[in-house]
Amino acid sequence: MKIEQIQIKNYRLLKDFKLDLEESLSLILGKNNTGKTSILSCLDKFINNSDNRKIQAEDFNNIYKDYIKNIIESTDLIDEKEFNKQIYGLTLRLIISYGENDSLANIGDLMRDLELENNKIVLGYDYSMHYDKYLEFKKEFRDFKINEEAKKNRPDYKVKDFDYFFKKNIAKYFKIRWKSLLYDYANNLIIEENFIDLEKNNIKSNLKNIISFKYISAKRDVTNKENEKTLSGQTSMIYETSEKNDEDEIKIEKFKEAIEKTDDELSTVYEGLFSDIIDKISQFGGMKKDESKIKIISTLQSKELLKGNTTVIYDHEATIFPEHYNGLGYMNLLSMIFEIEILINEFKRSKDEKPADINLLFIEEPEAHTHPQMQYVFIKNITNLLDKGIEIKQKDKKSTYQLFQYVISTHSSHIVSNCDNFDAIKYLKKESVGNVKSKNLKDLEKEYKAEDIEGKKHYKFLKQYLTLNRAELFFADKAIFIEGDTERILLPAMMKKIDLEENLEENELPIQSQNISIVEVGAYSSVFENFIDFIGIKSIVITDIDSYYEEQAKNKKDGKLKFKDDLVTPIMEVIKCSGNDSKANKTSNTSLHYFFSKTENDLDFFKKLNFDSKRIAKNEHRNWELSKSGNLLIIYQTEESGYHARSFEDSFFHVNYKFICDNIKNWNNLRDKWLKEFKENKKVFELAEKGVIKKPSLAMEILLNSENSNYSCWKIPNYIKEGLLWLRKD
Repeated sequence: MKIEQIQIKNYRLLKDFKLDLEESLSLILGKNNTGKTSILSCLDKFINNSDNRKIQAEDFNNIYKDYIKNIIESTDLIDEKEFNKQIYGLTLRLIISYGENDSLANIGDLMRDLELENNKIVLGYDYSMHYDKYLEFKKEFRDFKINEEAKKNRPDYKVKDFDYFFKKNIAKYFKIRWKSLLYDYANNLIIEENFIDLEKNNIKSNLKNIISFKYISAKRDVTNKENEKTLSGQTSMIYETSEKNDEDEIKIEKFKEAIEKTDDELSTVYEGLFSDIIDKISQFGGMKKDESKIKIISTLQSKELLKGNTTVIYDHEATIFPEHYNGLGYMNLLSMIFEIEILINEFKRSKDEKPADINLLFIEEPEAHTHPQMQYVFIKNITNLLDKGIEIKQKDKKSTYQLFQYVISTHSSHIVSNCDNFDAIKYLKKESVGNVKSKNLKDLEKEYKAEDIEGKKHYKFLKQYLTLNRAELFFADKAIFIEGDTERILLPAMMKKIDLEENLEENELPIQSQNISIVEVGAYSSVFENFIDFIGIKSIVITDIDSYYEEQAKNKKDGKLKFKDDLVTPIMEVIKCSGNDSKANKTSNTSLHYFFSKTENDLDFFKKLNFDSKRIAKNEHRNWELSKSGNLLIIYQTEESGYHARSFEDSFFHVNYKFICDNIKNWNNLRDKWLKEFKENKKVFELAEKGVIKKPSLAMEILLNSENSNYSCWKIPNYIKEGLLWLRKD
């Protein structure tokens, strides 16, 4: 039995949210403030429903709270029949599936569909307002407003508003309710109107046997202060939960026997140690001497003994240190392992109780306080620890295992890159103000494989590339996809120049202060196209226009034209050239062909596109098309000061003629012959195509030859400058 999907509505950032869960591990990724903690909190408050974790006004989604405010303040009254067509409040829905081997004892009363092929139940939790409470809310808030209006002329009195009234009275109008709902298999929908009220039908109490939810919060009580013993304290909790399960009876009995033996030995010692005070007490007798005689004996309690006297030590190079000598990251890792052991024991329950049908564990941000290597270790080993499930020892002393589901939320690229199960990834993205969506990475795989065999190769490459090199893309706010080392080395300097030289618009952040990932993709940016659309972040692809023309090839020896074997069809030769060349009519750049859906390599088409026309988005048919609101911008060389460059180097040399010439003796990665031609005759294209020895080294020399750290002595090619300014905007 497992939870297939979690649906949450109107809870904090989760306005209308769906999260698919895997059979074992589900890895939730997302930047800060994308709802990871909201998921945990919602599950805890609804499923565990403890007195100290009640739903509060702050848990209402802001947009939805405004909606509640509007219907309460409105002079119009909603008809009861219309009111009952929807739920006014927060909701949690758990779509649960069961198999042939699952016991149906606990869910029998919740089953709404007895068709053999149908295997789902839906648990519903509402924190909602009924119609009578709606009427009461309207009336009492109206009276409250009148009362506040009467006070507004008082000196220094601040009139209280809807938020104040809502926060103070939320528990009066909203109540938690439990439901079993009908599932529409044909349309994969929950039928909200068709439900059983579990409380009214005396079924609610059975929920604890259907689902158990536990979690490890990111706010862990881990410290390496000298006077605090986080790990040592957890040992007694491990014992306490183990004793409750009573499965390791032999070990526990040995422990208790040792305590009893110690009790006997200590009682003998106490008899001599306290003999004087006992004699004195005996003098204060009752009817006769020794009538009030006392004895002091040892009564060690196993739990209390562990709480006060168990110490976790740190054994390093044959020297023993106290636990607080550990680094905070290592203590955090150990504490999580201890905590997981405690929670697994709690999932087991006692020997006379069966675990719940579904056991869900949520581990929030395990990377806290840990360095990258420790994060690698955690995600590599956590599956080994949890995948075997809950061990249940039978009367014949054999063990069976009940699998449980676990969710790990993270914004660590190191954990993502070392997660063996790439398909377990759930990507959270803030789609709009107050609303977050969850995307399954395995759906992205389907999108790639749906294309062709080449698509399967692309997905395999993408998966390897992301896990080995660029998992941080999942956590970036914006991205720049580049072709080579030159741009990679120079882009940080260009971004700095942009911030220093170009004024910020209102509410605009410096580009260096933004969370931007720079990804080197070579000539394969088209491989990333589905992923770019999947993560949906504002992105730039920086590429080259790669202009050329074709002419009939000639023999080097005699200069005669070449023909194919039929002696009729000419053999054509590709001639690279700048966009200024009168013969230039084609582009060899496959990314441009792909993103602009051009089967022909017509250079003129790309030369005529203005800046806004280079923004693209996917249409309903999943094809890229020009879009003024598109989140992806494709930039390449444009005409600048009368010259149309072919490549980045070509463009950089053209706009930085003075900078190149002023440092003529310092270019170890430019060939002397072409450098001289450049200086004397401004042969820009020839220097870019024939004069560069090593592009990465050239990029380093550009930085080294800069007069200052502001890089004010050279210019950014205009196409890159325009792109970075666009990216800097929200």
